[in-house]
Amino acid sequence: MRATAFVCLLAQGLLASACLTEEELRGFRHNLPILHRRQRAQTNKTNDGTIPRGLGDRFKNGTVAPRGIGSQTGANFTSFYSMDQIQSATLGLVNEFNLTYFELPLKTFENRTMYGLKMPGKAGPTVLLQAGIHARERGGPDHLINFVADLLWAQREGTGLVYGGMSYTAQDVLTALSHGLVVLPLVNPDGVAFDHATNGCWRKNRNPASARPNDTDATTGVDLNRNFASVWDFRKEMAPISDDILSVSDDPESEVFHGTAPLSEPEARNIDWVMDQMPDLRWMADLHSHATQILYAWGHDTNQVRDPSMNLLNRSYDGKRGAVPDDLAKGYVYAEYIEQQRLDRITILSSRVADGMLGAAGRSYTAQISVGLYPTTGVVTDHVMYRSLVDSSKKTADAITIEFGQYNRDALCSFYPTVPMHNFNMMDVGAGLMEFLLEAARLG
Repeated sequence: MRATAFVCLLAQGLLASACLTEEELRGFRHNLPILHRRQRAQTNKTNDGTIPRGLGDRFKNGTVAPRGIGSQTGANFTSFYSMDQIQSATLGLVNEFNLTYFELPLKTFENRTMYGLKMPGKAGPTVLLQAGIHARERGGPDHLINFVADLLWAQREGTGLVYGGMSYTAQDVLTALSHGLVVLPLVNPDGVAFDHATNGCWRKNRNPASARPNDTDATTGVDLNRNFASVWDFRKEMAPISDDILSVSDDPESEVFHGTAPLSEPEARNIDWVMDQMPDLRWMADLHSHATQILYAWGHDTNQVRDPSMNLLNRSYDGKRGAVPDDLAKGYVYAEYIEQQRLDRITILSSRVADGMLGAAGRSYTAQISVGLYPTTGVVTDHVMYRSLVDSSKKTADAITIEFGQYNRDALCSFYPTVPMHNFNMMDVGAGLMEFLLEAARLG
């Protein structure tokens, strides 16, 4: 077993892995039953004790604006936002603070409309923030919406923000807002609606195109965070490394099924469209749970700064990527080129985010290259970088994945937090996104 797989499996014993359960990791490695099958069998775990879904519409159809945990004292969130509340909270911010609300052009497979908000800055907007790409990772949309709310309330009131042990000044708030932001609070609405309705620990979207008639439960849906264009065709572009290492699949039953083509899913094409509407896009952060990690590019292999010809557009390296460490005997020798200055910037920024999240609630976060978790392809944060490689008219942009929170050992679905976990996660995300925006402003 290679080094990355060892690290990932070691992490399983300590904190589980980013976006996959231990059962699923074993499932795509050793063909054991995946989680939703296990839920139909006997188990000594339930989702009792996890934070419940909010009832009604606390934001009254967008006439009441949300407020997060950093701009008020003594806040305690005892339920997570329902689908309706996510949209109503977004509209509440738009109406209260005169922001721009927009809808994305493509409907989902269940005919839902994706939406976002835009906040002006000195230029741009230059920063894209999104959440909810994996349906079961509860709290991501809430934390993103509430963080934006904190910024806006603090700006209006001329105050700073406090996230647990991390404090930020009123000037920090203005600096964080200086970029101009585009916010996509819920990028997998079909999957989230299904997960909320079933408590089924659902990860993918709800596209039935690849479903098998005799097993639609297991084979419906595409992992949206494997559907982007960067190294999507892993059978061609990656080394033939074994499934006990690679976290992507062309099997519709897999939780990491990458779809039928790059950007085959309307949700993925909508996100790509938003990026096209942001000619000044410079930074992106994508919220996930629950590995207490900050991940930066690339996902398919390690980085190197010496050989510009060794890059993912060079077809002579097809079939050699992904073996970490390199396998000299088989000729799998590859590392993705990145400019030294760019690598320094993204690693420094990721470390600052991790430090800020540690300071919020005392839970340790680490910053590392994505492939250090496991080799994977087609992820949205790599896509941000890939776009400028294939089209020189697009500005260079960088991205990180924020894996907030710890897994819930007592729940059937470890992505469903308890009430205290949810509130700690909100503190962590608030501090992490503040550090992200402040460091992005410093780096330019």
